[in-house]
Amino acid sequence: MGMIRQARISLLSFCAGSSLILFPLVFYCLPFVSFLWRDLWLAVLLIHFVAVNGIFSAVYVHQKDSYRIVVRAGNLGIVFGLGFLLSLYSARWNLFGWYVMSLTFFHWSEYQITAMTNPKSLTLESFLLDHSTEYKIAAAASCVEFFLESLFLPNMKTLRYVSLIGAVMAVGGDFLRKLSMWTARTNFNHYIQHTKQDGHVLVSWGVYSLFRHPSYVGWYCWSVGTQVMLCNPICLVTYTVVSWKFFNERIYDEEICLLNFFGEDYLDYQRKVPTGIPFVYGYRQLL
Repeated sequence: MGMIRQARISLLSFCAGSSLILFPLVFYCLPFVSFLWRDLWLAVLLIHFVAVNGIFSAVYVHQKDSYRIVVRAGNLGIVFGLGFLLSLYSARWNLFGWYVMSLTFFHWSEYQITAMTNPKSLTLESFLLDHSTEYKIAAAASCVEFFLESLFLPNMKTLRYVSLIGAVMAVGGDFLRKLSMWTARTNFNHYIQHTKQDGHVLVSWGVYSLFRHPSYVGWYCWSVGTQVMLCNPICLVTYTVVSWKFFNERIYDEEICLLNFFGEDYLDYQRKVPTGIPFVYGYRQLL
């Protein structure tokens, strides 16, 4: 079965926005216009931004729901591309480029995978761009710490092996989260379900045979990994503690519902499979 319309729109928009990652190759292959990229790169990027958003507006001006998708997916793609260029051209800020790529891809792919696996639950909130005020503050804090330490403690940002470990954690964590969404398909939802839906089954195969909550394990690993990648010691400690507290409470609340839905089957699943996050045990009660 092919992708639904929203998934196609999201994919094409993200690709259109991120197409600026091809600019270095294009101008390299066309040396007679390479001066445009060398001397007028900022103007080229601004033209790309205006052109992409202009096309989005022209095509979807009378389709409000579709436009809301393209403006989010397309601009996430643009920022992803800017992160790529930053990582490619700036020795000083390339780690921040990695972070921008990881952050934008995470949010776009949340929507994309939801559209492909559980379209009934798909909304604009599936981008998770309005996750919470605390989430936005955390993201802003990580940027502030990175820039301040880059300016005043630049040697701290030259620990390449540490950054590579963080990059592996971030990529691996995001992959695990998306794989868990793909495995659970219609049984996955971004929100705790307090009422059992028709067709909702207990998923205990694939990555769910390793962890009870692989999507949370992936998100936790991705979140902490981004701060390792940025060599942000303060936010690393803060993210580790705050994220652990969030997932500890979230899993506890979610498992109350899951025990109500699946009873002995879930209790047996609890005994056999860990949550996946250290020292998080979930809700336990003998039936």
